[in-house]
Order: sequence, then C-alpha cells, then structure tokens
Amino acid sequence: MSEAERAHGNGTPDGAHDGRLAYRVPDLAALELLLAVARLGSLGRAAKELGISQPAASSRIRSMERQLGVGLVERSPRGSRLTDAGALVTDWARRIVEAAEAFDAGAQALRGRRDSRLRVTASMTIAEYLLPGWLIALRTQRPDTAVSLFAGNSAVVAERVLSGEADLGFVEGLDIPPGLDGAVIAHDRLVVVAAPSHPWSRRRTPLTARELAATPLILREHGSGTRQVLDAALAVCGPLAPPLLELASTTAVKAAAVSGAGPSVLSELVVGEELAARRLVEVPVPGIRLGRDLRAVWPAGQRPTGPARELLGLTRKVG
Repeated sequence: MSEAERAHGNGTPDGAHDGRLAYRVPDLAALELLLAVARLGSLGRAAKELGISQPAASSRIRSMERQLGVGLVERSPRGSRLTDAGALVTDWARRIVEAAEAFDAGAQALRGRRDSRLRVTASMTIAEYLLPGWLIALRTQRPDTAVSLFAGNSAVVAERVLSGEADLGFVEGLDIPPGLDGAVIAHDRLVVVAAPSHPWSRRRTPLTARELAATPLILREHGSGTRQVLDAALAVCGPLAPPLLELASTTAVKAAAVSGAGPSVLSELVVGEELAARRLVEVPVPGIRLGRDLRAVWPAGQRPTGPARELLGLTRKVG
C-alpha cells in the first residue's frame, strides 16, 4: 500500500469525487498550521503559536492528510518533519495563505471606507428634536465618521432608504413602510394646539372629534407621519376639511399656529416649549388616539452594520 493510501486509509481521498473546491482543498486554518509546522519544526510549538491544543493540531493534520490522500508530516521524538509531498503542499499553501491575507486586507479597506461615512434620512420631527442628541453621542464613539443628514417627510424617508441613498432612516408613521424592516425607538403623541387668542383656547367644553375634522387646520403635507396619524384618528368622522394652510416644514406649521393664524396638530416634542411658555395652548379632544411610534427603518433583510448599527443602538440610550 502506498504512502497516500496509508494516509487516507482506503486509497480514496475525502471528497475526491466532488467537484466543489471546498471539499477538495483544505481550509485556511489547516494550511496555516502546516506552514507553522514547516517553520518551527515541531507540531507542539506550531499548536502553541496558533493557540490550539497539540491533540487538536494532530487531528487537523491527520484530517488534511486524509483529504489530500498523501502523508504530509512525519512525527518523531525529535520533532516533526515534512514529507516530500508535505514540502510541496507547503509551497502551495503559502501562496494560498498570502492570497487570503491580500483578500482580508482588501475587505478591511472596504469596511473602513463604508465606516468612514453614514447617510441618515429622517422625518422632520425626529431630525429636529431627537437626532441631534444621538449624532452628538455617535460623534464621541466615531469621531472620524462623516455623517450626512437629509430631512423630509416619512414617505420621502422610505424612498431614500429603499433606493440606497441612505444607510438608515427614521419615520413617524403608523406602520413600517413596505419593503423596509424597522424597530420602534421612541413613542410620541400628537396634540391639538391653538394660540391663546383663539376661541378654542378658552372653551369650557372639550372639543369633539367631528369639530376637529370639520375645521380647517394648519397641517403638514400628505406623506408626513403627522398627517397620516391624524387622518387615521379622524377617519370615522369622514374626510377632513381642506387645510387652512398646508406646509412642508414642522417649524413653519408651529410658527403659523403661534402667530394666531389657526389651530394645528403637532407632536408634543415640537410644541413642548411653546406650551410651557403659554405661546400655545393644548386643546383636549377626548375619544381619539393620537399616539404614535417613532421607528428606525432599513431595507428588508439587511440589518444595519457599522456606524448605522451604532446609531441605532444609541437611540435607545440617549433621550
């Protein structure tokens, strides 16, 4: 019986009849071990250098010999010596390991390029009132990551994430937009507000949902999370009255309401200071649900990685 047959046990290398390289070529861990044995002249020293036990190293060498169908290492009390076949395989192994090192260096460069920037898109309320704190916290962890932020309504946010123009998005709507996965990162409530001079601020009886639906309001445009939640809350009352003003900026809506132009519906996050200073007054409307979840979103099946993943984690730590 030949040396190859003795090494394998039956003369047929493992995977010899399988066309896939993965079954016919030893893995990198085995090749690195063989190179270490060749360099150090000892299986025990090679095992120690690689951080594995000597029995594990012996098992790995035997498995590689069975896979290739040739003996690679002769062991004796004086150490370990490569066979002629082992010396030849070692030369080939060195080229494979060097190619793997080049592959790894290239992959690290790609990760570094990806991690050097973060493209975020967020709906107006989140962009203005929550994201600044999260981005400041991210800056302390990743000072070299350049962050770009695009603010728009929730529909635009979903479009940018789906098209690959953003790595992570934040929306305020009722549900996760189609084609995206997401996670709830905060909770919010919409409130009906009016300037102190408006008749609603002096009402002695609660405003009804039908009155709210029938009144022209200062509102965000269709596609915004705020408008979506309001439309759903008042759906039982029929179509909303045409808006008094329809504005694309949360700040503009708030400014118009403070000026006394008319009542509005805005996030508590947006009007907290104005309510505390009595520049706006909350108008209770019993019987309607104006709570909403704020979500981070990303393409379905593609969990955030790198700085996007870190920012997602910070949304749960920074208020």
